[in-house]
Amino acid sequence: MNDTIYAPATGAGRAAVAVVRVSGPCAADAVRALAGDLPKPRRAALRRLVRDEVALDEALVLWFPGPASYTGEDAAEFHVHGGRAVVEGVLDALAAKGLRLAEPGEFTRRAFENGKLDLTQAEGVADLIDAETDAQRRQALGQLGGALSQRYDAWRGLLVQALAMLEAAVDFPDEELPEDVAARARPGLEALEAEIAAALVEASRGRRVRDGFRVALIGAPNAGKSTLLNALAERDAAIVTSTPGTTRDIIEVALTLGGYKTLLADTAGLRETEDAIEAEGVRRARAWAAEADLRLWVIDAAMFHVKQADEASAILPGDWAVINKIDLVDAYRLEELRAEFGARGLKVIELAARKPGGAEPARRALTAHVVDALSGAEFPAATRIRHAESLSEAQSYLQRALSDVSLEVELAAEDVRLAARALSRITGRIDPEDVLDRVFSSFCIGK
Repeated sequence: MNDTIYAPATGAGRAAVAVVRVSGPCAADAVRALAGDLPKPRRAALRRLVRDEVALDEALVLWFPGPASYTGEDAAEFHVHGGRAVVEGVLDALAAKGLRLAEPGEFTRRAFENGKLDLTQAEGVADLIDAETDAQRRQALGQLGGALSQRYDAWRGLLVQALAMLEAAVDFPDEELPEDVAARARPGLEALEAEIAAALVEASRGRRVRDGFRVALIGAPNAGKSTLLNALAERDAAIVTSTPGTTRDIIEVALTLGGYKTLLADTAGLRETEDAIEAEGVRRARAWAAEADLRLWVIDAAMFHVKQADEASAILPGDWAVINKIDLVDAYRLEELRAEFGARGLKVIELAARKPGGAEPARRALTAHVVDALSGAEFPAATRIRHAESLSEAQSYLQRALSDVSLEVELAAEDVRLAARALSRITGRIDPEDVLDRVFSSFCIGK
């Protein structure tokens, strides 16, 4: 980190204002070269930016001497007019002074390496930038504020306390210590193992808030899946025709339901087919449906026959049966279908998707379901897969330690130490380089 980096911190394209960031030991020299002198720390000052006696722009310049900056290094920002020629002129001037264009996420990586953020907070920065819904914003802001860090640090503190007891029993067997000093570590370890187990049970909630709740529309050809998708999306996202097999690939639409991101997927009609392209669409439909959080089995009320329902094999307990085209059948037929799907343990939704407002029963039910699945009083203990992987690893070490604590104290102590290390990897206290690369590679250039 001996070099000085620069990058645009705002998106490309024409805008009223663009921000160019600089961080590193030569940041002050870069400001003096372009703006003439350094503004007062953390005070915006209007400066004329000049390169080789040629004016580049009238800009606001901010100076952040380290360590009181985002990266912990000397840093500066140039708030210039957002025209492409202006931004490129400033970037070229910085490059001519020997500064290096930043890599994706390098500013935040430097903040991490200088102790300004831990890894979970750095991930919160990335999630906040990508947030599309209010729920994603709240979760990312909480993570940036240290909600995850505080929980992991508290758990790590409990492990250190238990480890102290175990190591005392190992290292000082002849000292006047209580005979049950090692056993005293057990209650704390048991309580922590239970907390981590509970966290793993609900770990998917944080990831689904971040990535979206996945809903698959499945069913036979011409059941009305594409019509329902378009009605819920309130636009023509999928082609609707009377020809069976029109939808051959996955069509995903992002919705916001109850403040939460929801990914709705229209899939190929599930049926046996000799058409190679349609068969591939059916395979992809089954694969997407298998990974979804909820499957809506869309049924043509007028055409459904139990013995012909091959699509039932893709349905799992807790899924829904959406009886479509109810305007084409009588009350007796509807009651027959309700009984059939109720006996299968499926939640039944009845609608006529092609009618104006016909999809509202599905929208209301989906909104309530997504809110119930993703809302929670507590901040989730894991918002990414790597968090859950490390929690699972820590849990396995704790379980092994609990089995050894009464017999092989040395082994139990080592397992507790490994569990603490697994938790530390989440916040980045002792993270290997490849984990850092994995975290920061998803960032945009100027962050």
